[in-house]
Amino acid sequence: MNRRPPPAGRTNQRNTPPRHRPDAAASPLPAGSLGEALSVASDALKAVLEGFALNDGLAGLWQAYPELSPATRGAVQDLLYGTLRDFGRGQAILARLLKTPLAETRITALLLVALHRLEVRPDTAHTVVDQTVEAASRLAGGGFKGLVNGVLRNALRTWPQIVAALDEQEVSRWRHPAWWIASVRRNWPQDWPSILGANNAHPPMSLRINRLRGSAVAYRSTLESAGMAFEDLDEYALRLMAPCPVAQLPGYSEGLVTVQDWGAQQAAALLDLHDGQRVLDACAAPGGKTGAIAESAKVELLALELEPARAQRVRDTLVRLGLSAEVRTVDCRDTEAWWDGRSFDRILADVPCSASGVARRHPDIKWLRRPEDVVRFATIQAEILEALWITLAPGGKMLYLTCSLFPEENGAQLAGFAARHRDCVRAPFPDGSIERQLLPSSQHDGFYFALLEKTVR
Repeated sequence: MNRRPPPAGRTNQRNTPPRHRPDAAASPLPAGSLGEALSVASDALKAVLEGFALNDGLAGLWQAYPELSPATRGAVQDLLYGTLRDFGRGQAILARLLKTPLAETRITALLLVALHRLEVRPDTAHTVVDQTVEAASRLAGGGFKGLVNGVLRNALRTWPQIVAALDEQEVSRWRHPAWWIASVRRNWPQDWPSILGANNAHPPMSLRINRLRGSAVAYRSTLESAGMAFEDLDEYALRLMAPCPVAQLPGYSEGLVTVQDWGAQQAAALLDLHDGQRVLDACAAPGGKTGAIAESAKVELLALELEPARAQRVRDTLVRLGLSAEVRTVDCRDTEAWWDGRSFDRILADVPCSASGVARRHPDIKWLRRPEDVVRFATIQAEILEALWITLAPGGKMLYLTCSLFPEENGAQLAGFAARHRDCVRAPFPDGSIERQLLPSSQHDGFYFALLEKTVR
């Protein structure tokens, strides 16, 4: 599915940000040093500050820095994601330390990364300062070296006062934009602190066992033999107690298992799939739910994806899992371009959304999103629902799915659609509810589900 908004607002329309390596005339930072990690992380953060999505920023980062060791890459990613999770707090800290904002975005980014490291690893404070100054000496002609040194040493001297003042500010305390905090508090008056807290935490790593490639019992035994602790979620789902790189997962390349959030895994079961059905996955990338559908029943499956690169990811996922489906690169709203007139028994409408329920996996979203983006997404969602409804067979079911916490994209969207279509019934889930909202937690991300059934006239 596409999590990104249409080109508007502050999001940069170029896909790949420019890279700004240290000055060529300067000696390189020592390989594997904290300074190297701080510098590279600040390059990626600079792209986000300029409006690029984090995924776009990371896409070419490793190609731009091919000399980085795996350990340094991991350190860079930890610094970058941590800085973005705490971005509102970092901004507030930096504002207290600078008389005026800096014109050099790369130096601003470097200071933000360093301040994050100072807060989460105070035991390494003096090393952080020294290494950040070394990194600054190799950027922008070294002209900001003294400023960086002064700002960070001032931060160390006044840290208790800074923290006390920041805890009085909602944006710095909760690490979310003010409009986001207000919306979550208004819509979830009992749960809003835990929702925001979960959004700032590290996400869980859940696995879906491919039931067509072996037994769930056998795969669990494989994990146990590898010394990988896990928690059972259901027969074919589990959560690793300690996340690991995908390449280290036993059987991953052989298609025995897929990394997929436990919330997202529930989509296939809620679709009520049966052998012989014709099924549409309308917004399919990256292919996790497409694979889950194909694993669950012997169906005729069509997957649509707007972006060519993301459509290829769906194909690659299916090949790895040993599954088959037709994958087409097309806008699902343009039915004349892809629909042959044969109706579908089941449709998964995993629509583009604000991604407010998965912000911990994409921490830039909190700071790139604007309230008007939610309105634009709601418009796109309504267009998708209208287009797909005509392709659903009478008696067929459509599962509407978002990873959003905002009602404009969820319950309000579905209520409006049902009111416009007399042949639409809000079908109940097995527990009798007509909608299901999962809030971010230690076990899963935030998702919304609703099942629509087309009545037989």
